[in-house]
Parts: sequence; structure tokens; C-alpha cells
Amino acid sequence: MSIVPSGRPEPGEYAEYMAQAIASLPGDDVAGILERQGEATVRLFGSFADRADHAYAEGKWTVKQVLGHLIDDERIFGYRWLCVARKEPLPLPGFDENLYVATAGFEERTLPELLEEFTAVRRASVAFLRGLPQRAWLRAGTVNGYRATVRGLAFQIAAHELHHGQVLEARYRG
Repeated sequence: MSIVPSGRPEPGEYAEYMAQAIASLPGDDVAGILERQGEATVRLFGSFADRADHAYAEGKWTVKQVLGHLIDDERIFGYRWLCVARKEPLPLPGFDENLYVATAGFEERTLPELLEEFTAVRRASVAFLRGLPQRAWLRAGTVNGYRATVRGLAFQIAAHELHHGQVLEARYRG
């Protein structure tokens, strides 16, 4: 459990399109959710060791690229958490996830290397979130054109990861 639990975000604290996914997350301690979820994500991706270069359809990402995308997203959201928690007054830009995946070279790396990096990024995320004072969870900023709080953005990353895990199970197993 985090030192100061985040509480659940309210509508208006995250991107509107994430509402249903966020509602499906259990609990009100996002640092704890991310910690547990990270362990499950490592197990899930590890179960694809023999299919790490597989994509379920032409033009779709491979298993390794999906994992790399989760790593990139968490790094970007970690920066967003930092900025919003520290009261950055400037709007934070979006990013092109397809461009990031296309240029990252994830396919040139091994799945164990990517899993190690994912674990390191997740540990850093959880450590940052657990160290936040209560007042920081509700600080808000503009991110990619929408208003968001630190806790809303943290729940958004957890929901995003859950979504990709569900897609892996549904479309990549076959």
C-alpha cells in the first residue's frame, strides 16, 4: 500500500475516452494497483516467449512492440505526473505512439531485455507515486489538450496497460 493512497479519480481528472477502462480498475490506491499489475504484466508477456515477434495481423504490433509501447507510455506519463505534481503551468503535448514504436527498434531486442526495462520503469513509477504528498494527487494540468490530475493520469496508465493485456490474451494467443 502506498504511503498516501491516491483515491479514485473523478470524471474530469483524466481523458474522457478512458472513463470505462478506469471504472474497471479495482481499488483506490493506484500505486498498489500498478505494483500488482506490473507483476501480472511481466508474467503475461513472459508467457509469449516463443511468440515475441508475432503480430496477430498485418500492420499490427508484435508482442515485443506492444511491451515497448507500454514502456514508452509509462515513461511519458511519468513525466506528466512529475510536471503536474510540481505545478507546471504550461500545457504538455501529446505524442505519436505509432511513430515511437516504428522508430524504437523493439524488434531488435529480446523479450527478457524488454521485460527487465519494463520492471525498472514500473519500479520508478511506483516509487515516485508512493512519495507524493496527499495534496499532489489532486493537482491538475493540461495534458494533450485535456485537464488531468496526477491520480487521473496514474489510473489512466493502469487502464491502458489492462487494455493491452486483454488484447494480448484475446488476439495474440491463437
